[in-house]
Amino acid sequence: MFTDDKFIRSLNNKYRGIDKPTDVLSFSLQEGAIKSPEVESNKLLGDIIVSAETAQRQADNLNHSLEKELTVLLIHGLLHLTGHDHEKGKDYKIMREKESKILKIFDL
Repeated sequence: MFTDDKFIRSLNNKYRGIDKPTDVLSFSLQEGAIKSPEVESNKLLGDIIVSAETAQRQADNLNHSLEKELTVLLIHGLLHLTGHDHEKGKDYKIMREKESKILKIFDL
């Protein structure tokens, strides 16, 4: 879902206790089932919510296109849905490497 800062802020506050907008939120349907869900074509992993307003600001700040920023955020959200996290230093490095690898596939 693509939304605005107001809506994503309400979700961020409700589910994470952080009363400010964010760029992307992921809500897993596999939460607690297994660490890395098997990706099957007929299984839903969850929802990815992206603030288009925040994405545009980030794209402007990074001097790249909105398309690239949205792609980065969708990849980031998808990695969360497949069990990745970035709260710890080691996990952060692993997730960033996976993001970079996927972005290269899209030539971004």
